[in-house]
Amino acid sequence: MLNSLEELQELAIEKRDLKRNSHEELRVCIGSSCAALNSNDLLKDLKKEVKENDLDKRCKVKGVGCNGLCSEAIMVAHYHKVGDKESIYSKIDSSNTQDFINTLNTQTPIADKKCDKTQPFFTRQKKIVLENAGIVDPDDIDDYIAYDGYLALYTALDEMTPQEVINEIKTSGLRGRGGGGYPTGLKWESVSKVDAEQKYIVCNGDEGDPGAFMDRAIMEADPHKIIEGMALAGYACGATKGYIYVRAEYPIAVQKLNKAIKQARKKGILGNQISDSGFSFDLEVRLGGGAFVCGEATALVASIEGNRGNPRQKPPHLSDYGLWKSPTILNNVETFANIAPIIRNGGQWYNSIGTEKSPGTKVFALTGHIKNTGLVEVPMGITLRELIYEVGGGLPEGSKLKAIQTGGPSGGCIPEELLDIPVDYESLKSIGSIMGSGGLIVMDESSNMVEVARFFMEFCQSESCGKCVPCRVGTTELTQLLDKFIAKEASKSDFELLKNMCEVVKDTSLCGLGQTAPNPVLSTIKYFENEYLEGIKDA
Repeated sequence: MLNSLEELQELAIEKRDLKRNSHEELRVCIGSSCAALNSNDLLKDLKKEVKENDLDKRCKVKGVGCNGLCSEAIMVAHYHKVGDKESIYSKIDSSNTQDFINTLNTQTPIADKKCDKTQPFFTRQKKIVLENAGIVDPDDIDDYIAYDGYLALYTALDEMTPQEVINEIKTSGLRGRGGGGYPTGLKWESVSKVDAEQKYIVCNGDEGDPGAFMDRAIMEADPHKIIEGMALAGYACGATKGYIYVRAEYPIAVQKLNKAIKQARKKGILGNQISDSGFSFDLEVRLGGGAFVCGEATALVASIEGNRGNPRQKPPHLSDYGLWKSPTILNNVETFANIAPIIRNGGQWYNSIGTEKSPGTKVFALTGHIKNTGLVEVPMGITLRELIYEVGGGLPEGSKLKAIQTGGPSGGCIPEELLDIPVDYESLKSIGSIMGSGGLIVMDESSNMVEVARFFMEFCQSESCGKCVPCRVGTTELTQLLDKFIAKEASKSDFELLKNMCEVVKDTSLCGLGQTAPNPVLSTIKYFENEYLEGIKDA
């Protein structure tokens, strides 16, 4: 049991000393992308070979989360503590186990498998949320503690008042990374001021955007960081109970979170009287059924309560009337993963990164027609061009960029001529798109933008809860209209109807799903109108 900040610090030193005794580590990615290629079997094979070759005393073999470069899976990193050196290898399988034994014996790299760490994919990133991804074993709480895990929580309990925690978050300028961009510190402060017997902290891990896997990767790679961020929120706002809402289609994330919660309880990091401070907080995981609409705050809360995931009218907001009618803070996975680094390093440190109105970093899932498919974390303010052509490596040879989709079904399609716009909340909104949770789909000239708009509209139609007419009927009508353009059977009046109906659905729907569903249609009309006109017969 860890009953004080001093005990935590002593354990961290002890674990770091133990790690120094193992001069080297082989870090095998066991995140979803690599696990799909049997990386767990590779992990077992490497452990066996290292032990049989009497190398296990100086080299530890462990599973880690995604280091980002999913297109090169399976990824294995060879870390040497002398000189703090790391080599990263790609497209590894069990046939390469002997190569790693040779590398450990001779310290000679596996030349044909080694990644160039000087490429922009690695050098242009700024890792805060993903600082432990690819480094820490998500199944080992002691490994997390060795890398300053739970230091922020115990420091806050020992040295800071709840208001001082909130003040640091406010100073940081952190905005909600779920897509809305609302200032996190203001949200926390509003709940802290409410006098209530029970308050709740809820983490939204119900990631449902097509092409998005940021939250999944964070939960798989660093579950303790989410727990720490939620516990800090509980301390700051006076909440004693929290829920992590995760879609059931994320079995690895669910398994990692549940194991992490059990480990934290065993060490006294969750439960009653944490660090003998008088503060009590506990967590549990709740599974979602895969309804995209449950990403909306009030629908998510209804689902946790065991009800159908229907949104409700706001106000009242969750800060006054949330889970079981109690004041509730709801942030997404990435937001909570920012909290511990902010408390450890200070709000001003975080605020110095990114832009004035959008401080910090943002995690993106790069998918589509792009070389470096995977997960990246970059400072706010980087341009889309830098993100695509430097960090992302550009498009495959022979392909030419046509558009970028940001914000998923709620976002917009951005043409090539606008790629020099900075990535921040206000800039993306000004051109008809949104930041969203971080999905970014790259499309080349083979993409038909009307078909792209229809794909997202059909997705919204199928995911609508059906509670309000504008969304239930409007998305159906819009999908049918788009079919006419694709079949080249539309009329000029259909084009006007399409634009008008988009505005009606946007202005009159009950929740964010319907209010943003027309965005892909409106943005493609704005930037690719000729493709709609080509679908009008006798135009």
